[in-house]
Amino acid sequence: MVRRVRGLLGIALLMVAGSVMSAAPASAVIGGARSTYGPWAVRMLVDGKPACTGTALTKQWIISASHCFFEQGQPVADKRISFRVGDLDMRKGATVRPLPGKRVGSARADMLLIKVAPMPKVSPARLATSGVRPGTAVRQYGWGATCTGDENTCQSPVLKQSDLRVVRPDDPRCEGYTAPGGSDFCMEKVSGIPAGGDSGGPVMSVGPRGKETLVGVFDGSDRETIAEAGEISQQLAWIRSVIRR
Repeated sequence: MVRRVRGLLGIALLMVAGSVMSAAPASAVIGGARSTYGPWAVRMLVDGKPACTGTALTKQWIISASHCFFEQGQPVADKRISFRVGDLDMRKGATVRPLPGKRVGSARADMLLIKVAPMPKVSPARLATSGVRPGTAVRQYGWGATCTGDENTCQSPVLKQSDLRVVRPDDPRCEGYTAPGGSDFCMEKVSGIPAGGDSGGPVMSVGPRGKETLVGVFDGSDRETIAEAGEISQQLAWIRSVIRR
């Protein structure tokens, strides 16, 4: 059985093929630290309530996880979605909304691109052009849960981060998170672990401010030690073809 636990809030969401939703383990540890930087990070809301995280790729294109945009197997209507942008404290950010009918999902990964009205005060992320290697230190960002149990009750109003390390796809701990020929990579906890509300958030290379590179899109964790992300480099041609539209 796949052990993956999706990072999105709520229940009965559309999962990518082969994945199974399960409850977060009681012994899970969230942890993490408050971020002091993240001009590309955006907060997704559904009906005004925190849902997922995303990344600005241009002033009008956001990338997030596909499963964030479905409820009970049905697409979430554009009019129900909004994004808070331009501030690490989502309560202070500006609100932008999707342009109707302008979202495109990947056929090979849990990723979705969505076009919005021009976003103020965002700095688009740089995209990785090569794959991540085992042992690489990465950092995941999001406004997600800071507790276990009912993650809806403890969504962070400020951007947080988890430090992780990429591990080999054949590591036994990654069973159910990666597959041969798949587009996901597996990470182990160093400090903090992403959880509900972090789905779709950026997994960045660790570097000086302004030099980070978007290497992945977070899409699940076990709430204890292992997380997964879709690999940007494997979807680069698709991303570039869409955001040129």
